[in-house]
Formats: sequence, C-alpha cells, structure tokens
Amino acid sequence: MVKTQDKWWKHAVVYQIYPRSFQDSNGDGIGDLKGIMERLPYLEKLGIDAIWLSPVCRSPQDDNGYDISDYQDIDPMFGTLEDMEELIRKAKDHGIRIIMDLVLNHTSDEHRWFLEAKKSKDNPYHDYYVWRDGTEDTPPNEMRASFGGSAWEWVPELGQYYFHQFSVKQPDLNWENEKVRREIYDMILWWMDKGVGGFRLDVIDQIAKEPDLEITANGPMLHAFIREMSRETFQKGELITVGEAWGAD
Repeated sequence: MVKTQDKWWKHAVVYQIYPRSFQDSNGDGIGDLKGIMERLPYLEKLGIDAIWLSPVCRSPQDDNGYDISDYQDIDPMFGTLEDMEELIRKAKDHGIRIIMDLVLNHTSDEHRWFLEAKKSKDNPYHDYYVWRDGTEDTPPNEMRASFGGSAWEWVPELGQYYFHQFSVKQPDLNWENEKVRREIYDMILWWMDKGVGGFRLDVIDQIAKEPDLEITANGPMLHAFIREMSRETFQKGELITVGEAWGAD
C-alpha cells in the first residue's frame, strides 16, 4: 500500500507578520505589502511555510484593522488589492502561503452594510446586524463590551440599539440571518480563488451570540454555523484555519 503524503499544514511553520511594523518599502514610516515582498527571500531562508498576516483589509483602524470596512479591498496604508494579489503569487514562488486574519463576528461601523442598516428598519441590510428596540438611557440589558461601557449603542433616528461586543465602532453581525452567512461565504471563496493558504478567524467563538440571554461565546448555534461555513468554503480547498476562541469548551 502506498502511503499518501501528509497534508502540507501538518508540519508547517507559520510566521506571523504585523505589516505596519515589518518592512516599509516607500519611506512613509509604515510597513506595507511591497515591503513584505522584499523580504520573501529572507523568509524562505528561515524555512517558513506560511505567513499569517495581521489584518490588512480596508479599515478605519479603530482597532488595528479588526474593524473591517471592506472585506474585498486592502487598506491604502498597506498598498492595493493588486499588491495583495502579487504578494500571494510571489510568496508561492518561494514556497510560502499567505494566511489572512479574518474578522467574521463584526464589521466596522463604516462598512457599507452598516451604513445601509442605519438608514431604516426596512432597509435590506438592517437585519445584517443585531438590533433591539428600546428607549434612550435604557439599554436592553446590562451587558458590557469587552472594551468598556455598555454593549448597546443607541441610534436615535431608529429608536433602536445595536449590539457590539468590542468597540462601539464594531457592530456585531447577525449570523442568524442566512443572507449574512451567504455574503461571508462568498467573500471567503473570493479570497480562496485568489490563492490564499488559509484564515485565522478572529473571535470565532462569538459569532453565535444570544445577547437577550447574555450569551456571547459558545452560543447554541456555534458548531452548526462553523460546520456550515466549513462545508461551504474551507472544504473546497486545502487550507489551514485557526480559530481564536477564548472561551472554547
């Protein structure tokens, strides 16, 4: 019997890069994607198999890029989408795969979906986020955000609160909405088509939150959501996925 070759990720060495401080290619004092490309021969010499990039998607940078305003674009401080595509290609030439840091629990409040969601309760994107009716100064419950203060933010023009587990500028996505999940899966497949080697999934244990019951991590639907996402996306490629799960049981 011929022994099948092990999956690449079983023995992979993954090297994390915080792009902002790694290598500046244009002298503006900020590390960028072209700077990482310049260092690929060095990284290959180190013997690494993959680079885990801290967030590089377009973002207002309220939380070091973990507040994504466009999943399918690169923040200008790091370069362009074309630079990212070039990095993926050139890294592959050096035997290195690119792992993206992906934030699926929440977006920036400057994301197109949230800007639409705030327009009215009838907007098609309103239910992309977690909203509750209420009155000013009386939030739905006493839940606190990880970054301090209430986890509920009042929007007077709607007469509603939105839920945010982190910064007030990071509204939580409503994973109960099938349209949200489909948008996310399509975006992941889009990046897979570009050749990424995997994803590090930020606070993935919190996507199935049930704020009315004050449940954040390990919500009842967590495994169902992750299995569906895996089936619709990751299983269609040979990827490495790493979940940040503070409260995993």
